[in-house]
Amino acid sequence: MTEWLTDAQLRGWRAYIEGSLRLNARLEDDLRAATGLTMADYNVLVVLSEAPRRRLRMGELAERLVFSPSRLTYQISSMERRGLVRRESCPADRRGSEAVLTDEGMAKLRASAPHHVASVRQRLIDLLDGSELAALTAVFERVKSALDGPPGATRSAAGPSGVPVAEATV
Repeated sequence: MTEWLTDAQLRGWRAYIEGSLRLNARLEDDLRAATGLTMADYNVLVVLSEAPRRRLRMGELAERLVFSPSRLTYQISSMERRGLVRRESCPADRRGSEAVLTDEGMAKLRASAPHHVASVRQRLIDLLDGSELAALTAVFERVKSALDGPPGATRSAAGPSGVPVAEATV
């Protein structure tokens, strides 16, 4: 039988859900207004900028972004039309394809990062003191680790991007 949440647990859960939905909506609105990018666009650009040679197999990119294959195909198609990414056959396996960050996409990421960082600071980071930020980090590192799968599961490491980490990972 399911054990119901205590009042304190329910309050924490609701604060997380309602706060994170509002935060994500505001970050999306800010990013769109300043750069024309969606959060999905921006996240694709960041992940590709950190990948070796600025490219990843489509399946790995979908996994890293927590996108279904069809959602990623739609996203990459939209970004291809705007010249931000391109699709290429995998050199090692011609059946697969890779998403590749274009120079135009890298330039768009570099131009957009300061706007996004300012929004993240205003809407979250600057609202927290050092201990609150440390607690937030610890909580979501633990959640991510638990959701990523069993201990020992491997994930691909990201390579250098040319975009400073503080800009690329926000």
